[in-house]
This record gives sequence, C-alpha cells and structure tokens, in this order.
Amino acid sequence: MNWHIPNNLSFENALQLTETLIDAMAKKQLKDYEIEEIITTLVSSKNGGRGFFVIYLTTDLSIADNPSEGVINALKTSSDNVSELLVKNLAMSSAMVITHRRNNDEQKAQGSDRVCKRTINLIKQMNLELTQQQLQELNQTIINNEGSYQIFLEKWGYDQEQKHTIKNKIEQLLS
Repeated sequence: MNWHIPNNLSFENALQLTETLIDAMAKKQLKDYEIEEIITTLVSSKNGGRGFFVIYLTTDLSIADNPSEGVINALKTSSDNVSELLVKNLAMSSAMVITHRRNNDEQKAQGSDRVCKRTINLIKQMNLELTQQQLQELNQTIINNEGSYQIFLEKWGYDQEQKHTIKNKIEQLLS
C-alpha cells in the first residue's frame, strides 16, 4: 500500500486510511517506525486527527487497547490537535454511555465505555501537560457553567448527569 497522505486530507480519507492502517497493524504488516510515521502525518491535521481517533478508538480489534510506543510517540508530535481531540473524546464517550443506557442499548453503551477507557489509557500514557491543562479547563467549564468548553458542551446538549460523569472522569485523571 502506498501511504502517501495528502496535505489537504479530508475527514473521509482519514477514516479510510486509518481503517487500512489498523488492518495492516493487526496483521503485523508494518514496522513500528512505519506506524509512527503514518500516524504522525495523520494527526498533524484536524481532519486526519479526527478520522484517526474515530476509527482507532472504536475498532473492535484489541490493538487499540495497548498502544505501542510508536503510536504514543506519533500522537505526541501533534500535542495541540491530539490533546483537544482526546479531551473531547473523553467527554463525548462518557456522556454517550449514559445516553445509550437511557435508550436501553447496552451494546452501544459498552462501545462508548470502551472508547472512554481507551481514551483514558492514551491520556495517561502520553502524560502531556497540555492535555492536563485542557482537562482542567473542561472541568472548570462544567463547574462554573462557563469557560473555554462552554460552546462544546452546549453544542452536544449535555445534561447535568452527563456533565457530572464527565467531571468524575476528569477528576480521576487529574488526581
């Protein structure tokens, strides 16, 4: 496979590339340095980062449960993009567990819970100061009902129970 990633990568292309990447990783067709190069390029753009995390965090393959050193190193190369995406993925997956359980959809709830656990694992392994700061900003936005994440919280319409769950996840990570 030719791993040329265009500079103007679309979200849809990022999704497809990540699916192909995960498949190649699972089949052990790539060396760790190749995986690191590909992910580094993907997460260097907003669309690439979004597409990567959508596929990587939701895959049924266990490969995302134990990220390699190459995956972690690649994610650290774009700490601005990656930190924001991880913080938002933590919030969204935490809130969606509640939504799915309210809708009596245990399968989707378990999927969201897996995304949440994988996101927490990446945050812990990367251990970036910027991610910690953004987690604190989201926490303060929830506490004060205003702040840098207010638009994000309003966009998704999270209620008090969902915000409380997000806050608990953040506080576990910050402690």
